[in-house]
Amino acid sequence: MNKTININLGGFFFHIDEAAYQKLKRYLESISRSLSNDSQGKNEIIADIEARISELLSEKITDARQVVNESDIEDIIGIMGQPEDYAEAEEGYSEASYSYETNKKSGKKLFRDGDDKFLGGVASGIAHYFNIDVIWIRLAMLALFFGAGVGIIVYLIFWILLPEAKTTAEKLQMEGEPVNIDNIEKKIREEFTNVSENVKDFANNASEKIKNGANEFSEKMSSNFPVKRKKNNGLQDFLDTIGKIFLMFFKIIGKFIGIILVFVAAAVILSLIIGGFSVGSFEILNINGEFINYPDFFFGASLPKWLLTLSLFILIGIPFVILFVLGLRILSSNVKQLTKTTSLSLLGIWLVALIIMIFTGIEFGTKHAKKGKFIHKTDLYVSPKDTLTVKIVNDDLLFYQENVRRRYGKERIEANGETVAYSNDVNLNIKKSTKDKAYAVIQKKSNGRSRIDANNSAEKIIYNYKLNDNELILDAFFLSDIGNIYKDEEVTITIYLPETTNIYLDESVKYFLNDVKNSSKMYKRDMAPHYFIMTNQKLKCTDCSNKIDEPKAKQRIKKSI
Repeated sequence: MNKTININLGGFFFHIDEAAYQKLKRYLESISRSLSNDSQGKNEIIADIEARISELLSEKITDARQVVNESDIEDIIGIMGQPEDYAEAEEGYSEASYSYETNKKSGKKLFRDGDDKFLGGVASGIAHYFNIDVIWIRLAMLALFFGAGVGIIVYLIFWILLPEAKTTAEKLQMEGEPVNIDNIEKKIREEFTNVSENVKDFANNASEKIKNGANEFSEKMSSNFPVKRKKNNGLQDFLDTIGKIFLMFFKIIGKFIGIILVFVAAAVILSLIIGGFSVGSFEILNINGEFINYPDFFFGASLPKWLLTLSLFILIGIPFVILFVLGLRILSSNVKQLTKTTSLSLLGIWLVALIIMIFTGIEFGTKHAKKGKFIHKTDLYVSPKDTLTVKIVNDDLLFYQENVRRRYGKERIEANGETVAYSNDVNLNIKKSTKDKAYAVIQKKSNGRSRIDANNSAEKIIYNYKLNDNELILDAFFLSDIGNIYKDEEVTITIYLPETTNIYLDESVKYFLNDVKNSSKMYKRDMAPHYFIMTNQKLKCTDCSNKIDEPKAKQRIKKSI
Protein backbone atom coordinates (compact mmCIF):
# COMPACT_ATOMS: atom_id res chain seq x y z
CA MET A 1 0.00 0.00 0.00
CA ASN A 2 1.48 3.37 -1.12
CA LYS A 3 0.98 6.63 0.74
CA THR A 4 -0.91 9.33 -1.22
CA ILE A 5 -0.06 13.04 -0.95
CA ASN A 6 -2.13 16.06 -2.05
CA ILE A 7 -0.05 18.78 -3.72
CA ASN A 8 -0.72 22.20 -5.27
CA LEU A 9 1.22 22.46 -8.49
CA GLY A 10 0.81 25.54 -10.70
CA GLY A 11 -2.52 26.39 -9.07
CA PHE A 12 -4.01 22.87 -9.52
CA PHE A 13 -4.45 20.10 -6.94
CA PHE A 14 -3.25 16.56 -7.66
CA HIS A 15 -3.29 13.24 -5.79
CA ILE A 16 0.22 11.78 -6.05
CA ASP A 17 1.78 8.68 -4.48
CA GLU A 18 4.84 9.09 -2.25
CA ALA A 19 7.41 7.63 -4.69
CA ALA A 20 6.22 9.88 -7.51
CA TYR A 21 6.22 12.86 -5.14
CA GLN A 22 9.83 12.26 -4.11
CA LYS A 23 10.91 11.91 -7.76
CA LEU A 24 9.14 15.15 -8.70
CA LYS A 25 10.57 16.94 -5.66
CA ARG A 26 14.15 15.86 -6.48
CA TYR A 27 13.60 16.93 -10.10
CA LEU A 28 12.47 20.45 -9.16
CA GLU A 29 15.25 20.81 -6.56
CA SER A 30 17.80 19.81 -9.20
CA ILE A 31 16.46 22.46 -11.54
CA SER A 32 16.64 25.03 -8.75
CA ARG A 33 20.29 24.11 -8.04
CA SER A 34 21.16 24.44 -11.74
CA LEU A 35 19.89 28.02 -11.60
CA SER A 36 21.59 28.90 -8.29
CA ASN A 37 24.59 30.59 -9.94
CA ASP A 38 22.39 33.28 -11.47
CA SER A 39 19.29 34.26 -9.53
CA GLN A 40 17.94 36.58 -12.27
CA GLY A 41 14.38 35.44 -12.98
CA LYS A 42 14.91 32.19 -11.02
CA ASN A 43 11.55 32.26 -9.26
CA GLU A 44 9.71 33.04 -12.49
CA ILE A 45 11.50 30.19 -14.30
CA ILE A 46 10.57 27.71 -11.55
CA ALA A 47 6.95 28.98 -11.59
CA ASP A 48 6.70 28.54 -15.38
CA ILE A 49 8.18 25.05 -15.21
CA GLU A 50 5.70 24.06 -12.48
CA ALA A 51 2.84 25.50 -14.56
CA ARG A 52 3.99 23.47 -17.59
CA ILE A 53 4.25 20.27 -15.53
CA SER A 54 0.78 20.96 -14.13
CA GLU A 55 -0.56 21.37 -17.69
CA LEU A 56 1.01 18.07 -18.81
CA LEU A 57 -0.32 16.23 -15.75
CA SER A 58 -3.82 17.64 -16.38
CA GLU A 59 -3.73 16.07 -19.85
CA LYS A 60 -2.87 12.68 -18.32
CA ILE A 61 -5.26 12.80 -15.36
CA THR A 62 -8.80 12.53 -16.74
CA ASP A 63 -10.46 11.72 -13.40
CA ALA A 64 -10.14 13.93 -10.31
CA ARG A 65 -9.79 10.77 -8.15
CA GLN A 66 -6.91 9.41 -10.24
CA VAL A 67 -3.51 9.24 -8.54
CA VAL A 68 -0.31 10.41 -10.24
CA ASN A 69 2.23 7.57 -10.17
CA GLU A 70 5.98 7.35 -10.75
CA SER A 71 5.52 6.39 -14.42
CA ASP A 72 3.59 9.60 -15.05
CA ILE A 73 6.40 11.68 -13.53
CA GLU A 74 8.99 9.89 -15.68
CA ASP A 75 6.95 10.70 -18.81
CA ILE A 76 6.79 14.35 -17.76
CA ILE A 77 10.55 14.47 -17.17
CA GLY A 78 11.10 12.90 -20.59
CA ILE A 79 9.12 15.71 -22.21
CA MET A 80 10.53 18.56 -20.12
CA GLY A 81 14.16 17.36 -20.18
CA GLN A 82 16.73 17.56 -17.40
CA PRO A 83 19.26 20.25 -16.40
CA GLU A 84 22.79 19.55 -17.58
CA ASP A 85 24.18 18.80 -14.12
CA TYR A 86 21.23 16.75 -12.95
CA ALA A 87 22.53 13.39 -14.16
CA GLU A 88 25.78 13.92 -12.22
CA ALA A 89 24.13 15.22 -9.06
CA GLU A 90 21.50 12.52 -8.78
CA GLU A 91 22.40 8.92 -9.52
CA GLY A 92 18.82 7.83 -8.98
CA TYR A 93 17.84 8.80 -12.50
CA SER A 94 18.91 6.58 -15.35
CA GLU A 95 19.78 7.74 -18.82
CA ALA A 96 16.73 5.85 -20.06
CA SER A 97 14.47 8.36 -18.38
CA TYR A 98 15.65 11.02 -20.85
CA SER A 99 13.46 11.07 -23.92
CA TYR A 100 14.52 12.23 -27.32
CA GLU A 101 11.25 14.09 -27.44
CA THR A 102 13.15 16.92 -25.74
CA ASN A 103 14.83 17.78 -29.03
CA LYS A 104 11.71 17.51 -31.13
CA LYS A 105 9.80 20.53 -32.25
CA SER A 106 6.35 20.65 -30.73
CA GLY A 107 3.39 21.65 -32.85
CA LYS A 108 2.60 25.34 -33.02
CA LYS A 109 -0.48 26.76 -31.35
CA LEU A 110 -2.31 29.88 -32.38
CA PHE A 111 -2.23 32.68 -29.79
CA ARG A 112 -2.41 36.45 -29.78
CA ASP A 113 1.04 38.00 -29.27
CA GLY A 114 0.70 40.61 -26.55
CA ASP A 115 4.36 41.64 -26.78
CA ASP A 116 4.14 42.73 -30.43
CA LYS A 117 0.67 44.13 -30.89
CA PHE A 118 -0.82 47.09 -32.71
CA LEU A 119 -4.32 46.51 -31.37
CA GLY A 120 -4.88 43.03 -29.98
CA GLY A 121 -1.86 41.09 -31.25
CA VAL A 122 -3.90 39.03 -33.74
CA ALA A 123 -1.68 39.77 -36.74
CA SER A 124 1.50 38.98 -34.78
CA GLY A 125 0.07 35.67 -33.58
CA ILE A 126 -0.92 34.63 -37.11
CA ALA A 127 2.51 35.68 -38.37
CA HIS A 128 4.19 33.46 -35.75
CA TYR A 129 1.94 30.55 -36.72
CA PHE A 130 2.73 30.77 -40.45
CA ASN A 131 6.34 31.95 -39.87
CA ILE A 132 6.08 35.09 -42.02
CA ASP A 133 6.70 38.78 -41.41
CA VAL A 134 3.90 40.44 -39.47
CA ILE A 135 3.77 43.40 -41.91
CA TRP A 136 2.21 41.19 -44.61
CA ILE A 137 -0.54 39.97 -42.27
CA ARG A 138 -1.33 43.55 -41.28
CA LEU A 139 -1.44 44.68 -44.92
CA ALA A 140 -3.74 41.76 -45.74
CA MET A 141 -6.06 42.77 -42.88
CA LEU A 142 -6.10 46.36 -44.11
CA ALA A 143 -6.78 45.23 -47.68
CA LEU A 144 -9.74 43.17 -46.46
CA PHE A 145 -11.00 46.13 -44.46
CA PHE A 146 -10.82 48.67 -47.31
CA GLY A 147 -11.52 46.20 -50.13
CA ALA A 148 -14.16 43.70 -49.08
CA GLY A 149 -15.20 45.52 -45.90
CA VAL A 150 -14.91 42.41 -43.71
CA GLY A 151 -11.40 42.91 -42.36
CA ILE A 152 -12.54 44.48 -39.09
CA ILE A 153 -15.08 41.68 -38.55
CA VAL A 154 -12.45 38.99 -39.14
CA TYR A 155 -10.03 40.78 -36.82
CA LEU A 156 -12.63 41.07 -34.03
CA ILE A 157 -13.55 37.38 -34.35
CA PHE A 158 -9.88 36.37 -34.00
CA TRP A 159 -9.46 38.81 -31.12
CA ILE A 160 -12.37 37.21 -29.25
CA LEU A 161 -11.57 33.57 -30.01
CA LEU A 162 -7.77 33.51 -29.72
CA PRO A 163 -6.24 33.54 -26.21
CA GLU A 164 -3.29 35.81 -25.53
CA ALA A 165 0.09 34.15 -24.98
CA LYS A 166 0.82 35.33 -21.42
CA THR A 167 2.94 32.60 -19.85
CA THR A 168 6.38 31.61 -21.07
CA ALA A 169 5.07 28.16 -22.05
CA GLU A 170 2.33 29.69 -24.20
CA LYS A 171 4.84 32.01 -25.88
CA LEU A 172 7.06 29.01 -26.70
CA GLN A 173 4.06 27.10 -28.09
CA MET A 174 3.16 30.14 -30.21
CA GLU A 175 6.67 30.14 -31.71
CA GLY A 176 6.68 26.35 -32.23
CA GLU A 177 9.43 25.67 -29.70
CA PRO A 178 9.33 22.64 -27.35
CA VAL A 179 8.24 23.63 -23.85
CA ASN A 180 11.13 22.27 -21.77
CA ILE A 181 13.30 23.71 -19.03
CA ASP A 182 16.05 24.86 -21.40
CA ASN A 183 13.70 26.86 -23.61
CA ILE A 184 11.75 28.25 -20.65
CA GLU A 185 14.96 29.49 -19.04
CA LYS A 186 16.22 30.90 -22.34
CA LYS A 187 12.94 32.70 -23.04
CA ILE A 188 12.72 34.29 -19.62
CA ARG A 189 16.36 35.45 -19.72
CA GLU A 190 15.73 37.02 -23.15
CA GLU A 191 12.74 38.91 -21.74
CA PHE A 192 14.82 40.12 -18.79
CA THR A 193 17.57 41.23 -21.20
CA ASN A 194 15.05 43.13 -23.35
CA VAL A 195 13.58 44.84 -20.29
CA SER A 196 17.05 45.78 -19.07
CA GLU A 197 18.00 47.20 -22.46
CA ASN A 198 14.75 49.18 -22.66
CA VAL A 199 15.32 50.61 -19.16
CA LYS A 200 18.91 51.45 -20.09
CA ASP A 201 17.83 53.17 -23.33
CA PHE A 202 15.14 55.08 -21.47
CA ALA A 203 17.65 56.21 -18.84
CA ASN A 204 20.17 57.28 -21.51
CA ASN A 205 17.50 59.25 -23.39
CA ALA A 206 16.30 60.89 -20.20
CA SER A 207 19.88 61.77 -19.25
CA GLU A 208 20.52 63.19 -22.72
CA LYS A 209 17.36 65.33 -22.57
CA ILE A 210 18.29 66.63 -19.10
CA LYS A 211 21.77 67.45 -20.34
CA ASN A 212 20.43 69.26 -23.42
CA GLY A 213 17.95 71.13 -21.26
CA ALA A 214 20.71 72.21 -18.91
CA ASN A 215 22.87 73.40 -21.83
CA GLU A 216 19.96 75.33 -23.31
CA PHE A 217 19.23 76.92 -19.95
CA SER A 218 22.90 77.82 -19.56
CA GLU A 219 22.97 79.42 -23.01
CA LYS A 220 19.86 81.47 -22.29
CA MET A 221 21.28 82.62 -18.95
CA SER A 222 24.56 83.60 -20.56
CA SER A 223 22.67 85.69 -23.09
CA ASN A 224 22.02 88.18 -20.28
CA PHE A 225 25.64 89.31 -20.54
CA PRO A 226 25.71 91.67 -23.54
CA VAL A 227 29.50 92.04 -23.39
CA LYS A 228 30.16 88.41 -24.29
CA ARG A 229 27.10 87.47 -26.47
CA LYS A 230 24.63 89.21 -28.68
CA LYS A 231 21.26 89.81 -27.18
CA ASN A 232 18.56 87.42 -28.46
CA ASN A 233 15.27 89.17 -29.15
CA GLY A 234 13.35 85.81 -29.46
CA LEU A 235 12.70 86.09 -33.22
CA GLN A 236 15.14 83.30 -34.08
CA ASP A 237 13.57 80.95 -31.51
CA PHE A 238 10.15 81.69 -32.91
CA LEU A 239 11.30 80.96 -36.48
CA ASP A 240 13.00 77.74 -35.37
CA THR A 241 9.82 76.60 -33.64
CA ILE A 242 7.71 77.39 -36.71
CA GLY A 243 10.21 75.47 -38.86
CA LYS A 244 10.01 72.42 -36.60
CA ILE A 245 6.21 72.53 -36.68
CA PHE A 246 6.18 72.66 -40.50
CA LEU A 247 8.77 69.86 -40.68
CA MET A 248 6.68 67.66 -38.40
CA PHE A 249 3.55 68.52 -40.39
CA PHE A 250 5.18 67.50 -43.68
CA LYS A 251 6.44 64.27 -42.11
CA ILE A 252 2.90 63.40 -41.03
CA ILE A 253 1.57 64.27 -44.50
CA GLY A 254 4.29 62.09 -46.04
CA LYS A 255 3.35 59.11 -43.85
CA PHE A 256 -0.30 59.64 -44.72
CA ILE A 257 0.53 59.69 -48.44
CA GLY A 258 2.55 56.49 -47.96
CA ILE A 259 -0.42 54.77 -46.31
CA ILE A 260 -2.74 55.85 -49.15
CA LEU A 261 -0.25 54.62 -51.78
CA VAL A 262 0.05 51.23 -50.06
CA PHE A 263 -3.72 50.83 -49.65
CA VAL A 264 -4.64 51.88 -53.20
CA ALA A 265 -1.81 49.96 -54.86
CA ALA A 266 -2.51 46.81 -52.81
CA ALA A 267 -6.24 46.99 -53.65
CA VAL A 268 -5.54 47.39 -57.39
CA ILE A 269 -2.91 44.62 -57.44
CA LEU A 270 -5.21 42.28 -55.52
CA SER A 271 -8.08 43.06 -57.90
CA LEU A 272 -5.85 42.39 -60.91
CA ILE A 273 -4.70 39.07 -59.46
CA ILE A 274 -8.27 37.95 -58.73
CA GLY A 275 -9.44 39.19 -62.14
CA GLY A 276 -6.52 37.49 -63.89
CA PHE A 277 -7.24 34.14 -62.26
CA SER A 278 -10.95 34.50 -63.03
CA VAL A 279 -10.45 35.35 -66.70
CA GLY A 280 -7.77 32.67 -67.03
CA SER A 281 -10.07 30.05 -65.53
CA PHE A 282 -12.90 31.01 -67.88
CA GLU A 283 -10.53 30.89 -70.86
CA ILE A 284 -9.21 27.44 -69.88
CA LEU A 285 -12.78 26.15 -69.44
CA ASN A 286 -13.73 27.79 -72.77
CA ILE A 287 -16.41 29.89 -71.06
CA ASN A 288 -17.25 33.16 -72.75
CA GLY A 289 -20.36 35.28 -73.01
CA GLU A 290 -21.56 37.45 -70.20
CA PHE A 291 -19.04 36.01 -67.69
CA ILE A 292 -16.16 37.89 -69.35
CA ASN A 293 -16.55 41.57 -70.26
CA TYR A 294 -13.61 42.38 -72.50
CA PRO A 295 -12.87 45.97 -73.51
CA ASP A 296 -14.21 47.22 -76.85
CA PHE A 297 -10.97 46.90 -78.79
CA PHE A 298 -10.49 43.22 -77.83
CA PHE A 299 -13.20 42.13 -80.26
CA GLY A 300 -12.04 41.53 -83.79
CA ALA A 301 -8.36 42.03 -82.83
CA SER A 302 -5.67 40.07 -84.64
CA LEU A 303 -3.83 39.16 -81.43
CA PRO A 304 -5.32 36.47 -79.14
CA LYS A 305 -7.43 37.62 -76.20
CA TRP A 306 -5.17 35.96 -73.60
CA LEU A 307 -2.20 38.03 -74.82
CA LEU A 308 -4.26 41.23 -74.80
CA THR A 309 -5.56 40.44 -71.30
CA LEU A 310 -2.04 39.77 -70.02
CA SER A 311 -0.74 42.97 -71.63
CA LEU A 312 -3.55 45.02 -70.09
CA PHE A 313 -2.85 43.58 -66.62
CA ILE A 314 0.87 44.33 -67.01
CA LEU A 315 0.16 47.84 -68.28
CA ILE A 316 -1.92 48.59 -65.18
CA GLY A 317 -0.16 46.37 -62.63
CA ILE A 318 3.50 47.41 -62.97
CA PRO A 319 2.90 51.13 -62.16
CA PHE A 320 0.92 50.13 -59.07
CA VAL A 321 3.68 47.71 -58.00
CA ILE A 322 6.10 50.67 -58.17
CA LEU A 323 3.65 52.79 -56.15
CA PHE A 324 3.29 49.99 -53.59
CA VAL A 325 7.07 49.77 -53.08
CA LEU A 326 7.26 53.57 -52.92
CA GLY A 327 4.57 53.65 -50.23
CA LEU A 328 6.42 51.02 -48.19
CA ARG A 329 9.65 53.00 -48.47
CA ILE A 330 7.84 56.12 -47.22
CA LEU A 331 6.50 54.21 -44.23
CA SER A 332 9.70 52.30 -43.42
CA SER A 333 13.31 53.07 -44.23
CA ASN A 334 14.15 49.36 -43.95
CA VAL A 335 12.41 48.59 -47.25
CA LYS A 336 15.00 48.54 -50.03
CA GLN A 337 14.39 50.14 -53.40
CA LEU A 338 14.21 48.04 -56.56
CA THR A 339 17.56 47.24 -58.13
CA LYS A 340 18.54 48.77 -61.45
CA THR A 341 18.22 45.41 -63.21
CA THR A 342 14.72 44.85 -61.82
CA SER A 343 13.63 48.38 -62.70
CA LEU A 344 14.88 48.11 -66.28
CA SER A 345 13.27 44.68 -66.69
CA LEU A 346 9.91 45.98 -65.46
CA LEU A 347 10.21 49.00 -67.74
CA GLY A 348 10.96 46.77 -70.74
CA ILE A 349 7.98 44.49 -70.03
CA TRP A 350 5.72 47.51 -69.53
CA LEU A 351 6.83 49.07 -72.84
CA VAL A 352 6.11 45.82 -74.71
CA ALA A 353 2.62 45.71 -73.17
CA LEU A 354 2.11 49.38 -74.11
CA ILE A 355 3.13 48.71 -77.73
CA ILE A 356 0.68 45.78 -77.92
CA MET A 357 -2.15 47.95 -76.58
CA ILE A 358 -1.32 50.80 -78.99
CA PHE A 359 -1.25 48.39 -81.93
CA THR A 360 -4.61 46.88 -80.92
CA GLY A 361 -6.14 50.34 -80.41
CA ILE A 362 -4.99 51.48 -83.86
CA GLU A 363 -6.35 48.27 -85.36
CA PHE A 364 -9.68 48.85 -83.61
CA GLY A 365 -9.83 52.41 -84.93
CA THR A 366 -9.09 51.39 -88.49
CA LYS A 367 -11.89 48.80 -88.40
CA HIS A 368 -14.36 51.64 -87.71
CA ALA A 369 -12.88 54.09 -90.20
CA LYS A 370 -15.29 53.52 -93.09
CA LYS A 371 -19.06 53.11 -93.22
CA GLY A 372 -20.79 50.71 -95.53
CA LYS A 373 -24.27 49.42 -96.26
CA PHE A 374 -26.15 46.62 -97.96
CA ILE A 375 -29.61 47.17 -99.50
CA HIS A 376 -32.28 44.60 -100.23
CA LYS A 377 -35.60 45.37 -101.94
CA THR A 378 -38.81 43.32 -101.80
CA ASP A 379 -42.23 43.95 -103.39
CA LEU A 380 -45.37 44.17 -101.29
CA TYR A 381 -48.41 42.90 -103.15
CA VAL A 382 -51.20 45.05 -101.69
CA SER A 383 -54.31 45.94 -103.74
CA PRO A 384 -55.90 49.40 -103.36
CA LYS A 385 -58.93 47.87 -101.63
CA ASP A 386 -56.84 45.96 -99.05
CA THR A 387 -55.01 47.21 -95.97
CA LEU A 388 -51.37 46.43 -95.25
CA THR A 389 -50.85 45.48 -91.58
CA VAL A 390 -47.37 46.04 -90.14
CA LYS A 391 -46.13 44.27 -86.99
CA ILE A 392 -42.77 43.97 -85.26
CA VAL A 393 -42.06 40.88 -83.17
CA ASN A 394 -39.21 39.54 -81.01
CA ASP A 395 -37.98 35.96 -80.63
CA ASP A 396 -38.41 35.38 -76.90
CA LEU A 397 -36.64 32.02 -77.08
CA LEU A 398 -33.57 33.75 -78.44
CA PHE A 399 -33.49 36.75 -76.06
CA TYR A 400 -36.48 37.49 -73.84
CA GLN A 401 -37.54 41.08 -73.22
CA GLU A 402 -40.71 42.17 -71.46
CA ASN A 403 -40.91 45.50 -73.30
CA VAL A 404 -39.42 45.32 -76.78
CA ARG A 405 -38.34 48.68 -78.16
CA ARG A 406 -35.57 50.23 -80.18
CA ARG A 407 -32.31 50.22 -78.21
CA TYR A 408 -28.76 51.16 -79.04
CA GLY A 409 -25.92 48.81 -78.26
CA LYS A 410 -25.70 45.03 -78.44
CA GLU A 411 -25.98 41.97 -76.22
CA ARG A 412 -24.02 38.72 -76.33
CA ILE A 413 -26.31 35.73 -76.84
CA GLU A 414 -26.06 32.10 -77.91
CA ALA A 415 -27.70 31.27 -81.28
CA ASN A 416 -27.28 28.01 -83.19
CA GLY A 417 -24.48 26.91 -80.89
CA GLU A 418 -22.31 30.03 -81.25
CA THR A 419 -21.97 33.42 -79.56
CA VAL A 420 -23.37 36.31 -81.61
CA ALA A 421 -24.24 39.97 -81.13
CA TYR A 422 -27.94 40.79 -80.67
CA SER A 423 -29.30 44.32 -81.30
CA ASN A 424 -32.68 46.10 -81.32
CA ASP A 425 -31.39 49.07 -83.34
CA VAL A 426 -34.14 48.68 -85.94
CA ASN A 427 -35.79 51.70 -87.61
CA LEU A 428 -39.11 51.75 -89.47
CA ASN A 429 -39.85 54.45 -92.06
CA ILE A 430 -42.99 54.92 -94.18
CA LYS A 431 -42.86 57.09 -97.31
CA LYS A 432 -44.88 57.76 -100.47
CA SER A 433 -43.91 55.60 -103.41
CA THR A 434 -43.06 57.20 -106.74
CA LYS A 435 -44.28 54.05 -108.46
CA ASP A 436 -47.67 52.40 -108.76
CA LYS A 437 -46.79 49.54 -106.42
CA ALA A 438 -45.83 49.06 -102.79
CA TYR A 439 -42.44 47.79 -101.86
CA ALA A 440 -40.01 47.70 -98.90
CA VAL A 441 -36.30 48.46 -98.76
CA ILE A 442 -34.17 46.82 -96.01
CA GLN A 443 -30.93 48.71 -95.49
CA LYS A 444 -28.16 47.29 -93.27
CA LYS A 445 -25.30 49.50 -92.10
CA SER A 446 -21.91 48.61 -90.58
CA ASN A 447 -18.28 49.77 -90.28
CA GLY A 448 -15.02 48.40 -91.60
CA ARG A 449 -11.39 49.06 -92.41
CA SER A 450 -12.37 49.99 -95.98
CA ARG A 451 -15.58 50.65 -97.84
CA ILE A 452 -15.59 47.14 -99.26
CA ASP A 453 -14.94 45.62 -95.85
CA ALA A 454 -17.75 47.70 -94.34
CA ASN A 455 -20.16 46.62 -97.12
CA ASN A 456 -19.26 42.97 -96.53
CA SER A 457 -19.88 43.33 -92.78
CA ALA A 458 -23.24 44.95 -93.49
CA GLU A 459 -24.23 42.14 -95.86
CA LYS A 460 -23.49 39.52 -93.18
CA ILE A 461 -25.99 41.09 -90.75
CA ILE A 462 -28.84 38.63 -90.23
CA TYR A 463 -32.28 40.23 -90.38
CA ASN A 464 -35.54 38.41 -91.16
CA TYR A 465 -39.07 39.37 -92.10
CA LYS A 466 -42.05 37.66 -93.71
CA LEU A 467 -45.14 38.69 -95.70
CA ASN A 468 -48.33 36.72 -95.10
CA ASP A 469 -50.99 37.95 -97.54
CA ASN A 470 -51.47 41.59 -96.46
CA GLU A 471 -49.54 41.26 -93.16
CA LEU A 472 -45.88 42.31 -93.00
CA ILE A 473 -44.15 40.87 -89.92
CA LEU A 474 -40.74 42.41 -89.15
CA ASP A 475 -38.13 41.22 -86.66
CA ALA A 476 -37.47 43.59 -83.75
CA PHE A 477 -33.80 42.61 -83.78
CA PHE A 478 -30.86 41.62 -85.95
CA LEU A 479 -27.85 39.37 -85.36
CA SER A 480 -24.23 40.09 -86.17
CA ASP A 481 -20.84 38.49 -85.75
CA ILE A 482 -19.51 38.73 -82.17
CA GLY A 483 -16.41 40.51 -83.50
CA ASN A 484 -18.69 43.37 -84.58
CA ILE A 485 -20.31 43.80 -81.16
CA TYR A 486 -18.91 47.33 -80.75
CA LYS A 487 -19.38 48.42 -84.33
CA ASP A 488 -22.01 51.05 -85.14
CA GLU A 489 -24.56 48.83 -86.91
CA GLU A 490 -28.25 49.29 -87.56
CA VAL A 491 -31.09 48.08 -89.80
CA THR A 492 -33.60 50.44 -91.43
CA ILE A 493 -36.82 49.26 -93.09
CA THR A 494 -38.52 51.77 -95.36
CA ILE A 495 -42.02 50.97 -96.65
CA TYR A 496 -43.04 52.80 -99.84
CA LEU A 497 -46.80 53.07 -100.45
CA PRO A 498 -48.55 54.42 -103.54
CA GLU A 499 -51.34 56.98 -103.15
CA THR A 500 -54.68 55.73 -101.70
CA THR A 501 -53.02 52.67 -100.13
CA ASN A 502 -54.31 51.80 -96.66
CA ILE A 503 -52.01 50.71 -93.81
CA TYR A 504 -52.57 49.63 -90.23
CA LEU A 505 -49.78 50.19 -87.69
CA ASP A 506 -49.88 47.58 -84.93
CA GLU A 507 -49.19 48.54 -81.31
CA SER A 508 -45.83 46.71 -81.53
CA VAL A 509 -44.34 49.23 -84.01
CA LYS A 510 -44.79 52.37 -81.88
CA TYR A 511 -41.24 52.30 -80.43
CA PHE A 512 -39.57 51.61 -83.81
CA LEU A 513 -41.13 54.36 -85.96
CA ASN A 514 -38.49 56.79 -87.21
CA ASP A 515 -39.24 58.85 -90.33
CA VAL A 516 -43.04 58.80 -90.62
CA LYS A 517 -44.92 61.99 -91.49
CA ASN A 518 -48.67 62.46 -91.07
CA SER A 519 -51.07 65.27 -91.82
CA SER A 520 -52.34 65.41 -88.23
CA LYS A 521 -48.85 66.12 -86.83
CA MET A 522 -49.20 63.27 -84.37
CA TYR A 523 -46.23 62.11 -82.39
CA LYS A 524 -44.71 58.93 -83.76
CA ARG A 525 -45.57 56.91 -80.66
CA ASP A 526 -49.20 58.05 -80.93
CA MET A 527 -49.58 56.69 -84.45
CA ALA A 528 -49.99 53.09 -83.28
CA PRO A 529 -52.43 51.45 -83.18
CA HIS A 530 -54.27 53.37 -85.94
CA TYR A 531 -55.34 53.12 -89.59
CA PHE A 532 -53.85 55.45 -92.19
CA ILE A 533 -54.17 56.17 -95.89
CA MET A 534 -51.38 57.49 -98.09
CA THR A 535 -52.26 60.87 -99.62
CA ASN A 536 -50.31 62.72 -102.26
CA GLN A 537 -47.69 63.67 -99.65
CA LYS A 538 -48.24 62.16 -96.16
CA LEU A 539 -50.21 59.59 -94.23
CA LYS A 540 -53.65 60.57 -93.05
CA CYS A 541 -55.26 58.94 -90.02
CA THR A 542 -58.69 57.48 -90.82
CA ASP A 543 -59.79 56.39 -87.34
CA CYS A 544 -58.49 59.22 -85.17
CA SER A 545 -60.77 61.46 -83.07
CA ASN A 546 -60.53 65.25 -83.23
CA LYS A 547 -58.79 65.30 -79.88
CA ILE A 548 -56.07 62.97 -81.10
CA ASP A 549 -55.80 64.83 -84.39
CA GLU A 550 -54.78 67.99 -82.58
CA PRO A 551 -51.07 68.42 -82.03
CA LYS A 552 -49.86 67.62 -78.52
CA ALA A 553 -48.59 71.15 -78.06
CA LYS A 554 -52.08 72.60 -78.58
CA GLN A 555 -53.56 70.10 -76.12
CA ARG A 556 -51.06 71.20 -73.46
CA ILE A 557 -51.94 74.87 -74.06
CA LYS A 558 -55.67 74.14 -73.62
CA LYS A 559 -55.02 72.22 -70.39
CA SER A 560 -52.91 75.04 -68.97
CA ILE A 561 -55.65 77.59 -69.76
